[in-house]
Amino acid sequence: MDINPLERTRLEKAAADCGFERTPDWAGDALVLRSASFPESVTVQALGREVFILTASGSGVLPGMAQFGTAAPSVGDARAHDAVTSCTVQGWQALYQALDKAAATARTLPNRVAQKFQNATVNMPQSTEAERWVVQRVGQDLFRAALLDYWQGRCCVTGLAVPELLRASHIKPWALCDTDEERLDVFNGLLLAPHLDALFDGGWMTVQLDGTLLFSNKLTAIDRQLLGINDGLAILGLTGAHQHYLEFHRSTVFKT
Repeated sequence: MDINPLERTRLEKAAADCGFERTPDWAGDALVLRSASFPESVTVQALGREVFILTASGSGVLPGMAQFGTAAPSVGDARAHDAVTSCTVQGWQALYQALDKAAATARTLPNRVAQKFQNATVNMPQSTEAERWVVQRVGQDLFRAALLDYWQGRCCVTGLAVPELLRASHIKPWALCDTDEERLDVFNGLLLAPHLDALFDGGWMTVQLDGTLLFSNKLTAIDRQLLGINDGLAILGLTGAHQHYLEFHRSTVFKT
């Protein structure tokens, strides 16, 4: 369909506002969005009545789109699989949310944070315990920044949006990871409110396949009530890339 000038301007503004800062290209009635921060592009095609098709140039950029009020993705299940390359969204607000999430995901895809860490620490000494701690601190800061970006500054369970209070929680603990790629993989982390981080890190809580929280039998109903934990808490936006880390947490960290 033909796009009117106002809609073209709105699409271009949405691209710039959501992290696709390079000048977009029009390919017929579709807008191709790019950023200097990552190589993937996202193409937006307007179908009319505020319906848009998003198509990514690579898999893994459009995970979890169902949480933004989307129609069914064109490839796979966006809630449980990270190979989605196309999805449909309804409304400008949903479009903004989807583009924000796509850009954040592309910036933090596996190995990109690890590469930043390697570049930042390549010339740093690591001969003493104190020096190794400084290097580790660099990695933890990069990991936290990546999780804040990926989860868009909100606790992935409660929605708490006070960055100073949020904790970057490893699913597979830092000390048990085999490589920097594992330690700094954004899919090996959850952004959590402080009380949930303490529970998750200590194995008092884990996450099931469908994203619902599972609490240890060692934590009584009274304990949960005192912590202000309600039934039915869950994480939206988990992908297939999270699942093998969560399986490790359930089998190794979680207190049954």
